[in-house]
Amino acid sequence: MKKNWKRAGLAVGLSFSLFLAACGNDDDTSTDGESGDNGDSSTAVAESLDYTITGIDAGAGVVARAQEAVETYNLEGYEVQVSSSAAMTSALATAIENEEPIVVTGWNPHWKFAEFDLKYLEDPEGVFGEAEDIHTITRLGLEEDMPEAVEVLGNFFWTEDDMAIIMNDINNGADPAVAAEDWFDANQDKVAEWTDGVATVDGDSISLAFVAWDSEIASTNLMKLVLESVGYEVDISALENSFMWEAIASNEADAMVAAWLPVTHATQWEQFEDRVVDLGPNLEGAAIGLVVPEYMDITSIEDLNN
Repeated sequence: MKKNWKRAGLAVGLSFSLFLAACGNDDDTSTDGESGDNGDSSTAVAESLDYTITGIDAGAGVVARAQEAVETYNLEGYEVQVSSSAAMTSALATAIENEEPIVVTGWNPHWKFAEFDLKYLEDPEGVFGEAEDIHTITRLGLEEDMPEAVEVLGNFFWTEDDMAIIMNDINNGADPAVAAEDWFDANQDKVAEWTDGVATVDGDSISLAFVAWDSEIASTNLMKLVLESVGYEVDISALENSFMWEAIASNEADAMVAAWLPVTHATQWEQFEDRVVDLGPNLEGAAIGLVVPEYMDITSIEDLNN
């Protein structure tokens, strides 16, 4: 059965690579500020953006909230363009290289805030909610089957700065496993806190599911090493949001450290909360919203109507 949901998750994951890059107006590509293509004109923001908000995968809560924002702020004519995390950041990088206007669904922790000069648009209606936490979730019965693993997973807690080190290394070309190992080796004091008093096991197998966002690639590759340090054999699988939650809820995967709550994965939590176990946050103070380059002369989601 595991092969079935892995194949299904892969098929959906491959579909994320198909997206339309529509972040400029083909009829007017000047960036001197006179045409408004860089967002400076108070009368041409929507046109310069081609009425497009560049999103990520359709199952992400940030995309659902962006679609809600279109309705709440009456952004007439706007479309939230579904793509993937990689496609979104590629479109963002291209727009910034050409100093063109773009608005994307954003979240932090994410390396893009270190790489580019970005800002969240103010959200006076509170569509995107307050700060989020990233939670560790397990299947039912894991505590009875693998108490040592659950103890480690429950102890796991780090900061945005910790995660950023791994994410930045990956963004700069490091293999995710190598980037995680470098952090693991350099932070043995923190690893020791997560594994303190945990009995070692003899090669028991455990599987971790994750959605292929930069933050979750970092945390899951790290947790693989932490669990291996107490004797587990760890398999990690990247899946689309809904498949990730379904895998945990159906006991096809054992755990994840990739659940953004209460907003991003709100739909999945509502569907599966009775079939999973929440071990609590492993990172606090995450955020989601609409993000633009700093050079765009807008400050609020309301300004997208101009």
